[in-house]
Amino acid sequence: MTHILAIDQGTTSTRAILFDADMRPVGTAQTEFTQHFPQEGWVEHDPDEIWDSVLTVCREVMAAQGVMPAQIAGIGITNQRETTIIWDRATGKPIHNAIVWQDRRTADVCDRFRHAGCEDDITAQTGLLLDPYFSGTKVKWLLDTIPGARDRAAAGELLFGTIDSFLIWRLTEGRVHATDATNAARTLQFDIHQGAWSEEICDLMNVPMAMLPEVRDCAADFGTTTALGGEIPILGVAGDQQAATMGQACFAPGMMKSTYGTGCFALLNTGAEPVESRNRLLTTIAYQLGGQRTYALEGSIFIAGAAVQWLRDALQIIETAAESGELAARSDPAQHVVLVPAFTGLGAPYWNPDCRGAVFGLTRNSGRAEIARATLESIAYQTRDLWQAMQGDWGAETDVILRVDGGMSASDWAMQGLADLLGAPVDRPVMPETTALGAAWLAGMQADVYPDQEGFAQTWALDRRFQPVLRASDRDAAYARWQKAVQAAMMF
Repeated sequence: MTHILAIDQGTTSTRAILFDADMRPVGTAQTEFTQHFPQEGWVEHDPDEIWDSVLTVCREVMAAQGVMPAQIAGIGITNQRETTIIWDRATGKPIHNAIVWQDRRTADVCDRFRHAGCEDDITAQTGLLLDPYFSGTKVKWLLDTIPGARDRAAAGELLFGTIDSFLIWRLTEGRVHATDATNAARTLQFDIHQGAWSEEICDLMNVPMAMLPEVRDCAADFGTTTALGGEIPILGVAGDQQAATMGQACFAPGMMKSTYGTGCFALLNTGAEPVESRNRLLTTIAYQLGGQRTYALEGSIFIAGAAVQWLRDALQIIETAAESGELAARSDPAQHVVLVPAFTGLGAPYWNPDCRGAVFGLTRNSGRAEIARATLESIAYQTRDLWQAMQGDWGAETDVILRVDGGMSASDWAMQGLADLLGAPVDRPVMPETTALGAAWLAGMQADVYPDQEGFAQTWALDRRFQPVLRASDRDAAYARWQKAVQAAMMF
């Protein structure tokens, strides 16, 4: 058994990556799937389409590399977090489309709980804020809205899970209903201090605990699948951002990774003790290995790479995402156009679900290049929001090591702009597939074919360090414009 198969089930596409015994990717297959927007602020996926996409890319990459199931020591799964599915225990059929993490339909539910004075207790247990982003209110909405769902749930006929749980259930033909600690920690129903589902919060949201999956370590036995032509054990599971944290070998307190995909998600390792945020960040589980939890502070930006997709698909001012940096580099530096990409509200540290996108500073000379520059800069501005909040919570005197990954990290222009705006070095690794690598490492370590944490950390290699060159006064002036723009957008 010389390979590990990583399933990377993301928000807009599904990938399968085969890694060899030296943790090198030797084959990749990827397919996009449909995004459904039934109402403004609603985002859904078809769970069966996601399942089909997983089977398709796994079979495709195995066939392309001539790798048989008997050659695969284990499967690692990493997934879009918070996306919520409820399915029939007997048939595995979903009762509704998956409600995606970006979906805002439960904002009123969150408001009711907040006005009832529930948020402080929920935050104390889960480390999260009351926001539609998380799974808990999505589960409540489904049970309250789908005819007969609540009665069926009470009778034990329905199961809840995030994408990882649904895939495990399907891959094991219903033998395993499980998740890992990192995905459980994003549901708004999991006590991250006790490492168990919160009966109090489940009662508050009227969610039967029998619906919930068993919570296991990130590296553990999640059953065996025969769906790919032979028996393969599932040995690693982690939410995508935590998988990237491990893939970046951020195992020491004070190490931070920032992943630039559809959104941007930054995690700062805080060690064995959770750090309570004073700046509206999230306290979450970075990973759980050998029954021991390691915690993190997390900041979530809802729109990062999706803003570049907006340039391509809605404005049609670029044909490929890679063109955004080239176009931005040709912009007029004397113009100060600012884009607030609050297309689905603002995440940390603002947590404003009602805010919408806005552009400020347009002149008659503003054009495609200035809009592209403002789009890329908006991602750097939002990262600085998180950076400053984390420094404040963790301790401003403590150095933070920032490692970046995700599709946008390939843009030298964007990463240099990020270093300039932070006034700090930005490290990009040689291995760009950190999310899939993290999932593969979990499975490979559990299968005894990959090294432990210390050995894995020694394999991390630097591609390029971006050093800040912008003057501090210019950096602060640019950030002040951003802060002014955000305040204006939130008042609209």
